[in-house]
Amino acid sequence: MIPQTHSSAIISPKAKIGSNVEIGAFCVVGDDVKIGDGTILKSHVIIEGDTEIGKNNVIFPFTTIGLQPQDLKFCGEKSKVIIGDNNKIREHATIHLGTQDGAMVTKIGSNCLLMVGIHIAHDCIIGDHVIMANNATLGGHVTIGDYAVIGGLSAIHQFVRIGQGAMIGGMSGVESDVIPYGTVIGERAFLAGLNLIGMKRRNISREEIHALRNFFKKLFEEKNSNFSDHANQLAKTFSTKLVQEVADFIQSNSSRSFCRLKSTTN
Repeated sequence: MIPQTHSSAIISPKAKIGSNVEIGAFCVVGDDVKIGDGTILKSHVIIEGDTEIGKNNVIFPFTTIGLQPQDLKFCGEKSKVIIGDNNKIREHATIHLGTQDGAMVTKIGSNCLLMVGIHIAHDCIIGDHVIMANNATLGGHVTIGDYAVIGGLSAIHQFVRIGQGAMIGGMSGVESDVIPYGTVIGERAFLAGLNLIGMKRRNISREEIHALRNFFKKLFEEKNSNFSDHANQLAKTFSTKLVQEVADFIQSNSSRSFCRLKSTTN
């Protein structure tokens, strides 16, 4: 059932539309699109490709979802976009299909706020409760952890991983992985500390935060020839959930180095 559909909207009869969905003026919904219950498309929204959108999302004007990626290697493979529930996707956002060089899917979790003009390229994986401020841009294959905040006008290089709870300062260029709960800033971003505000907003205990701060200090201020092993050893000393999460992030596979404090080198 489509209780509110503007007469100017173009909706494929093959599209699967849930109940209580609102589709505004001049929207276009393609053949392979699935839209969950309660989702609202404001005017001039285009959704194409094999795109699955969950429940109770609000998508604002001039957003495009599921169009071909800006990748010269893309050959029309049957890739996807999957978006969860309760997201707000603001004006002029662009979210592109995955590719055969990635996981064949671009995926966004639930409860995210994606502000005006954001770009999510092919094969990006975005967690839950992520905020991307105005005109933030993700290259292909970027991974963003839950509760991360990506500042306005920032750009994340291809294949970079942003850990859970991290914060990227506005107008930063991020070329290296960012540890969970880290804060990075700069034209070529460097690690500036921990995202203490974000952790406090999530009611993470003072004991956890204190242990992570001590771990962080020793991890980046003590020089060690093997960064991954050093993190693993320190995690045994500061044995908390957050510390272990950072250590696991550092030890997992990545094609990038890590953002460090400005006084250190990669």
